[in-house]
Amino acid sequence: MATGASAQTAATTAVQPAPADGADADSANEIVVTGNRRSVTLQNAPINISAIGAEQLQRQHVDDIRDLAAFTPGLTISDTGPRSTGSIVLRGLNASDVSGEGSNYDNALGVYLGEVPLYYDFKFLDIARVETLLGPQGTLYGLGTLAGAIRYIPNRPNVTNVEGEVHGRFYGKSHGSKAGYQGDGVINIPIVRDHIAFRSATGYYYDPGFIDYPLLVQTPGVSLPQPDGPTSVSQAGYDANLKKRKDLNFEKTFTTRNQLLVQTSEDLKAIFTYAYQQTKTEGSQSNSAGVLGTGKYENAARYTEPSNRHANLFSLEINANIADIADLVSTTAYTKVRNRSRADNTDLLLDLDYDYEAFPAFTSWNETNDRRKQFNQEVRLVSRHGGPFNWVIGGFYNNQKNHRDYAEHVPGLSNFYGVPDNPDDLEYVSYTRSKVTEKAIFGEGTFHVTSKWQVTGGARYFKYTSNIQGALTLPLLGDPLSPYDLSPSGGRAKKDGWVWKLNSSYNFTPDLMAYATYSKGYRIGGPNRVAPCPVPVPTDQQNACALPNEIQYGPDKTKNIEVGIRTQLFDRKLSFNFDVFHIKWDGIQVASSTFYGATGITVNGGTAKSQGFETSFQFRPVPKLAIQGSYSYTDAKLTQDVPGIITIRTTPNDYDARPKFTQLSALDGDRLPGSAKNSGALGATYTTPFAAGNIIANWIATYRGNVVSRLGWDRAYGDKIPSYVTHRASLAYETDKYSVSLFATNIFDKYAVVSVSNDRSRIGVNDGVAVRYYGQAVLNPRTVGIEGRIKF
Repeated sequence: MATGASAQTAATTAVQPAPADGADADSANEIVVTGNRRSVTLQNAPINISAIGAEQLQRQHVDDIRDLAAFTPGLTISDTGPRSTGSIVLRGLNASDVSGEGSNYDNALGVYLGEVPLYYDFKFLDIARVETLLGPQGTLYGLGTLAGAIRYIPNRPNVTNVEGEVHGRFYGKSHGSKAGYQGDGVINIPIVRDHIAFRSATGYYYDPGFIDYPLLVQTPGVSLPQPDGPTSVSQAGYDANLKKRKDLNFEKTFTTRNQLLVQTSEDLKAIFTYAYQQTKTEGSQSNSAGVLGTGKYENAARYTEPSNRHANLFSLEINANIADIADLVSTTAYTKVRNRSRADNTDLLLDLDYDYEAFPAFTSWNETNDRRKQFNQEVRLVSRHGGPFNWVIGGFYNNQKNHRDYAEHVPGLSNFYGVPDNPDDLEYVSYTRSKVTEKAIFGEGTFHVTSKWQVTGGARYFKYTSNIQGALTLPLLGDPLSPYDLSPSGGRAKKDGWVWKLNSSYNFTPDLMAYATYSKGYRIGGPNRVAPCPVPVPTDQQNACALPNEIQYGPDKTKNIEVGIRTQLFDRKLSFNFDVFHIKWDGIQVASSTFYGATGITVNGGTAKSQGFETSFQFRPVPKLAIQGSYSYTDAKLTQDVPGIITIRTTPNDYDARPKFTQLSALDGDRLPGSAKNSGALGATYTTPFAAGNIIANWIATYRGNVVSRLGWDRAYGDKIPSYVTHRASLAYETDKYSVSLFATNIFDKYAVVSVSNDRSRIGVNDGVAVRYYGQAVLNPRTVGIEGRIKF
């Protein structure tokens, strides 16, 4: 079994150009990776890259990116449920508060499906392998690779053979009331043998929820959300005003990826791809920390919180051999992502303290409609002429448009205040439109000084522009109902710069390689998706908007030095990898809040560093047994004070104090939030022949160390989220044609908090109303099931 970079690899010095489809050679003894745009065995990759192949993705039930952290040193992923992709942090490079809701977009790292950059949690269905490149990848990848890149490499159409696969899974989950299931299939059809083939992978996933919502209001604007005071609810008060729904954090996902390969020969091929995924849920994977007597798997929201996420991807990849001098690789892609969601908004308005709680039936809900459209084009030439020098040159273009509509509803409050002509009880409505365009040229060259020693250098020039416009309206105060009836405000920004890389490796023996890398990464700036403030800003009313200096934020950069070794010992029974790294981070993009309305935005400020080491191994003492493990240590902290970026209530838990909010400074030495300082995994796989196949028993334990929730957590009412250990195991019978297995995850039903929403200064009682703003995202409980797979 392979976990992350501990996959056993065959020692070979053969290096070939990497086509756009990322050729794979996943077997018991080697995984071929293409992270440096050339095909090379993992053991001989002179960069810090880990990979997990198709076999282990299936055996370990790694369904999407949220499951990767257990197999990748240096990676922290907080699974916050199906409402978002989750929170992903590589090597500690995050400075913003954690969130119990996760994130649907993060430009600190690149996530790629094949050759296409798209931050989305596509299911790992018919995937050949997943590669994780740790550290800045600014030269060859550029966009969003400040901390690294994660690449899903799909299986490509086969032009010679009809093949397919059917897979099903059925399981139960503790603390939930329903069974979960998954069904998927793959079909590959050669349409014209050796020239045209079609491949489709389609699946449906139903993951049962385990978070109940026991305090939903029966009739918004009429029912009392807190009928009996701030500490408990009587049965009579409950029956008259509230209701319960169970297991609302379920996941219903439909996914499909379809590819058409057309080739004249291996020297000229084109792949057309269409991928689509939709995920639905009705609740958050978080509790409310016991408010009003709610339990560990209960959320105190007053409304259900549905989310409907879609992603469409269209791409054309062309690979052409130009006279055996170079491969031309062209990728053209258009992606469209849409997320429509609703959430309980009551606690935000209680926190802002507009005295709406004077209305006994006061509640609020918000609705968000986010659309992201992206067009990108990359063309690169990859040398294939042989000799001591090989090279890659290329150009990149990316155009991303975002459109966000947002509205807050306060049922019954318009009538309570006597506000006419507001049938939807709108309190705040806004829209923002933004456009970011990036252009880049890049190149990288490798010179083989000797057969054992290579030196690589690369550079990338980038230039981007960012535009935003938007408006907001406050209908309760007499504004128009629609912000589109107002003149928009906005702003524009632009920036350019260079990043570069130097790398060298030396093969002391066929089984021992050392490498060293100096690289720079960058992340472009962009618009804050908060409606700009009107000019002038009204001083006699509430405002939640961005001032001119809050509309845009600038780029940030990293500089990375790392040294590592890859080795195989004892007749290749032991594979061992180790690296140390030191990253300097400048111009940090960090979450803060607007002056008006304390609305979340991104700002630049300060410097930080991340340093540590990562190691992994696999040991086969006997042919039937494989023992594998990984461990990482990451020490990430600020190296400079950053004034006024941490927002807390001026008097924590006191809603009468003024001013309402105070902004504290982040200090030199503050630990960066969102990542574990220590993490690791240890497991074993035993394989023995039986009848026409093999019996395979597998066990793995994973450890995630403690995580802090925000900068200055110990003085800014944050959390140090405790560490935890989980166990998973499976027992399978596999043949060439079919397999059946029993599996269990989180075997001992460990309860653990993985992330939190908001800080503890927001906990309290506002004019007799218990505020439910603070929440804790929790780990998936024990899951036990059976699955089968048939291949043809």
